[in-house]
Amino acid sequence: MKRYGKFPKINSSEITSESNYLNRRTLIKRAGAAIIPCQFLTKNPVSASSLDLSYSRAIDSGQGFYTSETKTPLEDVKKYCNFYEFGTGKTDPEKHSHSLTVDPWSLDVQGEVRSPGTLHLEDILSSFELEERIYRLRCVEAWSMVIPWIGFPLSKLLARFEPKSSAKYVEFRTLYRPSEMPGTRSLFGSIDWPYREGLRIDEAMHPLSLMAIGLYGKTLPNQNGAPIRLVVPWKYGFKSIKSIVSIRLVRSRPSTTWEKIAPDEYGFYANVNPEVSHPRWSQRTERRLPNSLFNPRRINTKLFNGYTEQVASLYTGMDLRKYF
Repeated sequence: MKRYGKFPKINSSEITSESNYLNRRTLIKRAGAAIIPCQFLTKNPVSASSLDLSYSRAIDSGQGFYTSETKTPLEDVKKYCNFYEFGTGKTDPEKHSHSLTVDPWSLDVQGEVRSPGTLHLEDILSSFELEERIYRLRCVEAWSMVIPWIGFPLSKLLARFEPKSSAKYVEFRTLYRPSEMPGTRSLFGSIDWPYREGLRIDEAMHPLSLMAIGLYGKTLPNQNGAPIRLVVPWKYGFKSIKSIVSIRLVRSRPSTTWEKIAPDEYGFYANVNPEVSHPRWSQRTERRLPNSLFNPRRINTKLFNGYTEQVASLYTGMDLRKYF
């Protein structure tokens, strides 16, 4: 198995304390350093998730990397989310994900590639320049957020493994660790774990498709998909798979979790489309969080979640009602 990078074994006594590490980063920033990849220097996932990241602001130039819409407060992003591995309630992920071990972590890339291999967490954090992108996030349940993600293009990750021309789709899998994920231990659940998602290869290589390792300038909270997740802003949120451990480039369209459970409700493409209703509710409007009974913040939903200019060409000639 190919592994990128060589990392010597380090005694625990030699590991820099978090406080000294953060002080060092402050000095570096003051010295005018532009981008210095962050590395985890702790085995404690709680501490790791609080580390600041060094990143640049993505240069937009009409590519959709930035929206000036009001950002959803960090506490709302952390407290209101779907991550069924930790429970079906919106607050379950924050309550139950504290036990998730995110370091060590590895990401295995196989299939129709010339250089299959594994990237470890330290490899990922030291190999890619990080940038902030402020994206809209639209859930299929008709609520939405605006989140400042920190990450790097999925295309750069895939390019490292040299995709073959035979690679037509990309399949992603989430970690499956029942000992740390109480939602996977239910005897009555309908999900066939591990959670799976997929993209067409041209969707995966699109500049908007992001591998996120942080939000609001810090590493991802466990409940939001630590330590690495996908963000595809023109699709419904369930396509943006969390806590990824496996990527396979394949010839045929992969079977995805929600499409398998309810194919009439959750299609493979899952492009945001106000003209295609969910069988149980309209998709014409959405609730922008945070909201309340007296301030519902109901807004109109846009085709492709407002990224039409950037991604519509991917679907030229497709019937978006049939391929929903």
